Amino acid sequence: MDKNTTSRSDDRAMSNTGANGTGGQGAGGNVTVDGAALWNDILETARFGGTPKGGIRRLTLTEEDRLVRDWFIAACQAVGCTVTYDSMGNQFARRPGTDDSLPPITMGSHLDTQPTGGKFDGIIGVLGGLAVLRALHATGHDTRHPIELINWTNEEGARFAPAMLSSGVFAGVFTEQEALDKTDRAGIRFEDALVGIGYRGTEPCGQHPVAAYFELHIEQGPILEAENKTIGVVTGVQGMRWYEVTLTGRDSHAGSTPMTMRADALLATARMIEAVNEVALAHGPDAVGTVGLIENRPNSRNVVPGEVFFTIDLRDPDDAVVERMEATFRDRAEAIATECGVQMILERVWDSPAVHFDPACIDAVRRTAGSFGYPARDIVSGAGHDAAYMARITPTTMIFVPCAGGLSHNEAESAESADVAAGANVLLRAVLDADARLDA
Repeated sequence: MDKNTTSRSDDRAMSNTGANGTGGQGAGGNVTVDGAALWNDILETARFGGTPKGGIRRLTLTEEDRLVRDWFIAACQAVGCTVTYDSMGNQFARRPGTDDSLPPITMGSHLDTQPTGGKFDGIIGVLGGLAVLRALHATGHDTRHPIELINWTNEEGARFAPAMLSSGVFAGVFTEQEALDKTDRAGIRFEDALVGIGYRGTEPCGQHPVAAYFELHIEQGPILEAENKTIGVVTGVQGMRWYEVTLTGRDSHAGSTPMTMRADALLATARMIEAVNEVALAHGPDAVGTVGLIENRPNSRNVVPGEVFFTIDLRDPDDAVVERMEATFRDRAEAIATECGVQMILERVWDSPAVHFDPACIDAVRRTAGSFGYPARDIVSGAGHDAAYMARITPTTMIFVPCAGGLSHNEAESAESADVAAGANVLLRAVLDADARLDA
């Protein structure tokens, strides 16, 4: 049986509601999402960039991205929303409030994926938000604030580094021109790719008002599943830094160059990869270090590699630990470069400090999960999300639901329909709680 098309029936499933949801009290009464329609949306959008292994390859600002954006517009218009997009291609689906002069309560995530991504990372935050809009539309439930759903451009950073690029512009972390000038590995500029798919809007990025922001996401880790919890109440995001490293040695013949006379850039890279792993292990149980991208040149079987480009990702919930990890690795890397006779350029390309979410928004998620009877726990996000940047400018929090084995950024990524619906119900009630509480 395909795990991606079944629902849980164990203790984590909704104790007082079905997948569609009919229980829970608080703001919004008995308004709940249509879990079956939400699941169908997940399966339908998986067609855009679907891979033979059941995953998704939908890199940002590609034809597949354009197609799913077009689908998003049609789906939001079908539930009475108007859809606009700004100068970074961020899409906003708006449902009016009874006082449309108030800034909107917002939900969102992203539609782009990793090169070998799954059906749930990011997109359930968009489709869960669509389920919220659908529920409000179907019941005619009025809110004081406008309610908006956002699709952020280039959250993954798989094509244009760094990650969360457009939400970063929105929050003032990056300038718009800086982001527009980013290039992918083929040298294509972000702005040219954005214009190419027809999604460069006229509203300057960052001039869109927001009153609060909520983001639904799979955990991308194993904790919720291991503890049989349905909802993760996300209190913050750990600190993370990205680096790009270029090592330059000397191309030479593999058969005629003695081992003692080589300047092997790939050998130095291998030793640095091991150093990344050792540095992370030495800095406590929460520290992680990853090398995920390597380009070896000239990449010929009988040539000693003369140049290697690779990336490093360092993370920990404590910014001071990340700082120490960087300093330790730099020392190790410089020593390795000297030993191997190569030149090194090590550049930090992204620094996202640890984030602490809004206590009132966190409490709304915690209370809402309890009102439904969903087993829940507080949790810190190990992955970066657009919410990390939104927290700089507006009250923000996130809602996690389990994913099988904690596996993500993988075509085998899987989640249960009941858990996804539960997360969308918590999102709905948290949004309605904010609507009642803010500007009252």
